[in-house]
Amino acid sequence: MAKSYEEINEKIKKGRAVVLTAEEMTELVKSEGAGEAAGKVDVVTTGTFGPMCSSGAFVNFGHSDPPIKMHRLWLNDVPVCADVAAVDAYIGAAAISDSEGLAYGGGHIIQDLIEGKRIKLKSTAIATDCYPRKEIETEVALSDLNQAYLFNPRNAYENYASATNSSEKTIYTYMGILLPNYGNITYCSAGQLNPLLNDPDYRTIGIGTRIFLGGGTGYVAWAGTQHNPEVERNDNGVPVGPSGSLALIGDMKTMDSKFIRGARFHRYGVTLYVGIGIPIPILDEDMAVRTGISDEDIETYIFDYSEPSRARNRLKKVNYRELRSGKVELKGRMVKTAPLSSFKMSREIAGILKQRILEGAFTVSRPVEELPRDGGLNTLEERRGER
Repeated sequence: MAKSYEEINEKIKKGRAVVLTAEEMTELVKSEGAGEAAGKVDVVTTGTFGPMCSSGAFVNFGHSDPPIKMHRLWLNDVPVCADVAAVDAYIGAAAISDSEGLAYGGGHIIQDLIEGKRIKLKSTAIATDCYPRKEIETEVALSDLNQAYLFNPRNAYENYASATNSSEKTIYTYMGILLPNYGNITYCSAGQLNPLLNDPDYRTIGIGTRIFLGGGTGYVAWAGTQHNPEVERNDNGVPVGPSGSLALIGDMKTMDSKFIRGARFHRYGVTLYVGIGIPIPILDEDMAVRTGISDEDIETYIFDYSEPSRARNRLKKVNYRELRSGKVELKGRMVKTAPLSSFKMSREIAGILKQRILEGAFTVSRPVEELPRDGGLNTLEERRGER
């Protein structure tokens, strides 16, 4: 029997909604079938916590006296984009410190602000009649800022690739440290807890969807950059490797640094670990089928990252049960696997979101616009026109 958003939210408000995490739904569908599960369950909660480099924060510092139109800006010696408006700026999570290099960057600034730490601000400017000041040095904290909100262009990837290294030397990548001669395999997905993998056709996750973001409440703002739903899908209808992605927005002043953490990948760069949870209303049996997926149903490819080419060698298709077991057979031997994302934290996020819904503090929201279900990716090519 089909259910509506309104019916589900009415049950949430009255404390009668049945809410399961994606892991619990997988077990229920396995034991009782999708039809029974659809009748019993109203909402399934998902969660993911992993490195999401395409993240950042818009902030407004307020005007100085005399006023300044910031041109070059540093926060704790990390260069920040001030080319927005006079005292607006965007802190890119992957920006790196001028003095500390790859050890500290934009992701750490965002975490430090959420933790209430004071940040050194330095800015230079080109004086104008209405903004005569040429430089300023001061300190700011999150409480001093007029606005501070995350705006993350690409988060919550729907599946991702797995990585290894066939070369004779260790390499340092956004997939972590890859040991020589297929010495290890890394992967980065919450598998059966992953939000978009529980709604691979984007029936309930779309623009305007209310979500758990960094401990607070956020929203899906748009399809994420590199959103690419037209990829290979397996027999379960699940994308094999990177597919959809989400652009997200949320108020930093409501967030908890437990779920927003700056990080660095050795000899690669700085990133931001982001905690995301998305509730999925069980509108009908099809949604029960989708949210009943298990790690065995989700597959990805192991790629050889020793090749600098965009078209890396695809070595083997594996499922997430195999990856999460700790070892995968590759080239005739068992190779250790390791996650970059945290399944433990993903599980915790799904549990927190479940509790908020059960308490009536969080309802499901109908998207105001669907995410694109078609379209591919362009690539950057060198082109030189006639002069």
